[in-house]
Amino acid sequence: MKRTVLGIDTSCYTTSVACFGAAGPLYDGRTLLPVRQGSRGLRQSEGVFLHTRQLPPLVEAAFAEVDPQSIGAVCCSAAPVEGEDSYMPVFLTGLGVARAVASALSVPIRTTNHQCGHIRAALIGNESKLSEDSFYCVHLSGGTTDLLLVERKGPGRFRIQPLGKSTDLHAGQMVDRVGVALGCAFPSGKELEALARQAADTSIRIPASVQGLSCSLSGAESAAQRLIEQGADRAGIAFGVYDLLSRTLTKWLTNAQAQLGSRPVLLCGGVASSLLLRKLLQDRSDLPLIFGESRFSSDNAVGVAALGFDAMEDRAWN
Repeated sequence: MKRTVLGIDTSCYTTSVACFGAAGPLYDGRTLLPVRQGSRGLRQSEGVFLHTRQLPPLVEAAFAEVDPQSIGAVCCSAAPVEGEDSYMPVFLTGLGVARAVASALSVPIRTTNHQCGHIRAALIGNESKLSEDSFYCVHLSGGTTDLLLVERKGPGRFRIQPLGKSTDLHAGQMVDRVGVALGCAFPSGKELEALARQAADTSIRIPASVQGLSCSLSGAESAAQRLIEQGADRAGIAFGVYDLLSRTLTKWLTNAQAQLGSRPVLLCGGVASSLLLRKLLQDRSDLPLIFGESRFSSDNAVGVAALGFDAMEDRAWN
């Protein structure tokens, strides 16, 4: 019986393929896009080229572990977020391969977006904690620092209402820019967190900027860069970045709960995978925070495949 969905996600920095079935994730393959040491990112054209090279081996590896004849549908992220004007060339790479695979297997194809994939991935293992029809979600990555109201609109579908965002820099951009300046590789999250955990002095306080349901991180990044120029302790600066993010999120979410009512808060995205950030948030507040599994927080196709499986099981495919 064909009860497996193949998911594909080609984000700005990760090529991902996954298979999802009734027992959950059956295959999870990811390859980071290589970035030159000292660089702070890739151009879209570079990302498209790298995905074109990296995606076929991941599909082949998936079919080596999961029988292609068990696949009943293909689901692919075709855009960064919801909206007619949401577009990035890198997602066309995954969409093209997804269409070819679906045609070859004679199965339907469904498209979603990268943000919905992150939300669904963070829900894995948290279903009993988020049984409500709506909840807040904070999506923290290199391309998003978004506060969202998420409503369930049926199997495999969310209605996402943006409530607030960073007005300038994203959380992942701050982590990467400060991390690269401190000598970490890009993307810098893992190395910067490891450095932060070595801090003997955790007294550095980078100013936070939160106004209502909006936040700003560019001033904080500038302050961190000045500390680096002044020769402040590297590990202390790294810890200060995570401390700053935790204080920003606490203020931000406290404002949302006060203005819009109390709801549980799901945190997703690569920055939210940081165990240090999670601990600081939990120590600092009593907000109803729910974290996705760390392995499903960074960019991956597991959530995309899960969305497709939800819809297929409920016969909700268009």
